[in-house]
Amino acid sequence: MAGRFEVHQDDEKFYRFRLKDGDGNLVAESPRFKSLSGVIAGIDALRESAATGIVVDLRKPQHSS
Repeated sequence: MAGRFEVHQDDEKFYRFRLKDGDGNLVAESPRFKSLSGVIAGIDALRESAATGIVVDLRKPQHSS
């Protein structure tokens, strides 16, 4: 099952989205947006970044003895 984006509006009228996987687990939560068009642009940016992003391993190298 595909993941989904859920758009919410809080009590202060800001928008936020959550990305959930096919099982309903939270994968990512956005910062607050002032407008619905802003939250949609944020979703589009996340989709683009995820599709073209590279994985960068930032762990410290482990020394073998």
